[in-house]
Formats: sequence, C-alpha cells, structure tokens
Amino acid sequence: MKKTQQQMAHLLGVSLKAVQGYEQGWRNIPLSIERQVLFLIYQRRAPAGDQNPCWAEKNCPRQKRALCPAYELRQGRLCWFVNGTLCDGKPQQSWEKKIEKCRQCEIFKILL
Repeated sequence: MKKTQQQMAHLLGVSLKAVQGYEQGWRNIPLSIERQVLFLIYQRRAPAGDQNPCWAEKNCPRQKRALCPAYELRQGRLCWFVNGTLCDGKPQQSWEKKIEKCRQCEIFKILL
C-alpha cells in the first residue's frame, strides 16, 4: 500500500511492534486485521465503472440470490467482505472459512 510500518499501525489501530511482527512472521495476523487490510487494498484498487456483480458472474439462481446478504446489500463486488454470503449455494460460517473459499474465486482474484 506504499505505507510505512508506522502509517500502517495508525491505519489499522495497532502498535508499530504488531505490524513489525506481522511482517516478520513473529505474530499471526488476526482475522480482523486481515479483513481490514484486504478491504483497504480493495478500496485502492477497485475498478472504475460498472462491473458485473458476483451473482451475475457466477450465474446464481434467483432463489439463491434472494437469500444472499451480498445480493440484499447490493455488494456484488464486495461479496468477499460480507459475512454469511451463499457462495456455491451454501452459507459461509466464519471469516476464516469464507476467505479461504474466496481466495479460490475468480472475482476475488481479479479485485485483489
């Protein structure tokens, strides 16, 4: 993100030592920090203009779309950020399991 460790610490609301620990692999990155960093990267890189939402790209049936929080909130390019989405027709139970699945998704790969 072209930020110093100190700037990242301020941005993430953590200590400089925490950021250093994440970078060096001395500390595991908490899921909340991972999610925040991914969101910031997305905001910086988000493509301009109209993009097809995830449900259109994945050809989700209308009845499944209606149950998906990403569809309800009209966040078809932030689907990876919204908890409880119905990826492959199944609700994602936790951020850890969800982001694991998202990392395999073409929409996520393009955006990030």
